[in-house]
Amino acid sequence: MDTLPDTPPLEELTTFLERHPRLFVLTGAGCSTESGIPDYRDAQGAWKRKPPVTYQAFMNDPGVRHRYWARSFIGWRWFGRARPNGAHEVLARLEREGRVEKLVTQNVDRLHQAAGSQDVIDLHGRMDRMVCMTCGERVARQPFQLQLLERNPSWAHLDADAAPDGDADLEGHDFSAFDVPGCERCGGLLKPDVVFFGEKVPADRVTESMAALERADAMLVVGSSLMVYSGFRFALAAAKLGKPIVAINLGRTRADDLLALKVSRSCAEALAAV
Repeated sequence: MDTLPDTPPLEELTTFLERHPRLFVLTGAGCSTESGIPDYRDAQGAWKRKPPVTYQAFMNDPGVRHRYWARSFIGWRWFGRARPNGAHEVLARLEREGRVEKLVTQNVDRLHQAAGSQDVIDLHGRMDRMVCMTCGERVARQPFQLQLLERNPSWAHLDADAAPDGDADLEGHDFSAFDVPGCERCGGLLKPDVVFFGEKVPADRVTESMAALERADAMLVVGSSLMVYSGFRFALAAAKLGKPIVAINLGRTRADDLLALKVSRSCAEALAAV
């Protein structure tokens, strides 16, 4: 690990990035909070709310699916309109300058792409697309949102507070009455094209990410507590490879004892300084 002079954290971050010109970047929910998308965990890495629906519950329980889609129907109104913030924009600029070996994001909001980043791995998938669990057909979310509106016009006037990943805190309704269409090709069950809790990240995404980590000079964590193993595995791998790790995160991370440097600032504020 690098031994840096006793300077303010943002100067240390700048120095770290100057010393390590090719970065493997991993981003999490904290990167998007300033775009209005809530995160899951508090400063200690604990859940702020009930954990999200699991893959097993979504696939096996029609009641869970109806509740999920009713809440997502409301949540998509604001989630689909979210725009990149300063953190996304700085990371896109670093890529244009040839400073990013690969950007791997745990977020499903596609805000990195909207900011201009091109070499991105959506580790947990993307919320703007649907996948049929029977035939594998993939369709855009916005037309599906219009189908939900046509089938459930009485839900259009409802509102709720924003929750992580396009969810909404909608309670006290008969979710069983919410009509969810199936796949237009085969009638199969549609699911957001994201990795739910209890579902495995596709192996090709992990393989490509690990290869990029091996090529990089260092790992930069932006807005992730790394409490989920899908992201923490890269910190473990970086440490094993002898790659220094710097994290920008408000609160504890699972990899605190592996870090060369930690900056406890908002992602946009810290990255603006570099």
